[in-house]
Amino acid sequence: MDLQTRKLNLIEFLIGLQDENAFEIIEETIKKSTKDLDQTLTPFTQAELIERAKKSNDDYLAGNFKTQEQLEIESKNW
Repeated sequence: MDLQTRKLNLIEFLIGLQDENAFEIIEETIKKSTKDLDQTLTPFTQAELIERAKKSNDDYLAGNFKTQEQLEIESKNW
C-alpha cells in the first residue's frame, strides 16, 4: 500500500472516530512527533570542533577506545 493510500485511510478513520479519548491520544502523539521533527540542529563552532578533536586525541593516547573487533563482539549482545 502506498503512502497516499495510507494517508487517505487514516483520514477516513479519523473522520469516523467517535472516541474523544482516543482522538486526544492520537492528537498528542502527532504534536509530540512534529515537535521532535521541528528541533533544528546547530552546527559546531570551529572552537568546539577543535576542542572535540583534542579530547578525542587525548582519549586515544590514554587508551580510552575500543577496537572494531571489540565493538562487533559487544554489538552481538544488543
